[in-house]
Amino acid sequence: MSLLCGSMIFTGCASKKDLENCQNQNKQLTQDYQSTKEELASSRSRVTSLEEQLAQMRKENESLHQSLDKSLNNASSNNVNISKLVDQINESNQYIRHLVEVKSKSDSLNMVLTNNLTRSLSKEELKEVDVQVLKGVVYISLADNMLYKSGSYEINDRAEETLSKIAKIIMDYKDYDVLIEGNTDNVPVNTDSPQMKNIRNNWDLSALRASSVVQFLQDKYGVAPKRLTAGGRGEYNPVASNDTEVGKQRNRRTQIIITPKLDQFMDLIDKAPEKD
Repeated sequence: MSLLCGSMIFTGCASKKDLENCQNQNKQLTQDYQSTKEELASSRSRVTSLEEQLAQMRKENESLHQSLDKSLNNASSNNVNISKLVDQINESNQYIRHLVEVKSKSDSLNMVLTNNLTRSLSKEELKEVDVQVLKGVVYISLADNMLYKSGSYEINDRAEETLSKIAKIIMDYKDYDVLIEGNTDNVPVNTDSPQMKNIRNNWDLSALRASSVVQFLQDKYGVAPKRLTAGGRGEYNPVASNDTEVGKQRNRRTQIIITPKLDQFMDLIDKAPEKD
């Protein structure tokens, strides 16, 4: 959804056709987000599978060592079996080293990215920006009051400096994709507000806010749009209870999720040692 379209919604002068166009674009945006979410879930699943393979290989390696110890006790009659076991252990060790190397490379890249980002943020910004690495994915969570104008989805002046630092990190790490995810509390949208009267619910608001950040990164800082995805989760992904004002404030956030491109990560995994 373009900023022009967003502006037309909130002037109160938009035609029914303009509103329908924006709603259709928002529907497409939600579909694109769902697709990216599925890809991210698939990537996380493969990482989990990788960790399980590593654990299994280590277990098998230990079993092979035990078998070798038993065979060594009868070396005179088991020379052939010992040779096979040694080959299997060497092959197992090689593959374990490969799996560890792949996981270590992914973790190291993400830690460097995170450290570079946190060092660039001021102490004041770090009070409102939370940076975490979870299962190989970097999550940057920003409070809505530091990003948007009050009761709106438009980026405020205060957010520009922080977003410029995040944009620089995104530009430096060109092999990463970026998902912008809008989240709200469970308070219904105030449709009496002139800026909100054409927004139906928190789904719309969260998606529009994510779209604003995406277009800001693209238009102002030149981040390639093919690397960006915008999506809204409304009130349905809370990190705290909505029963308190503090909880609601924590839930009103936008997440910038930076993850290695799935195809490149899979290439790393597929480069397993070949059997002789």
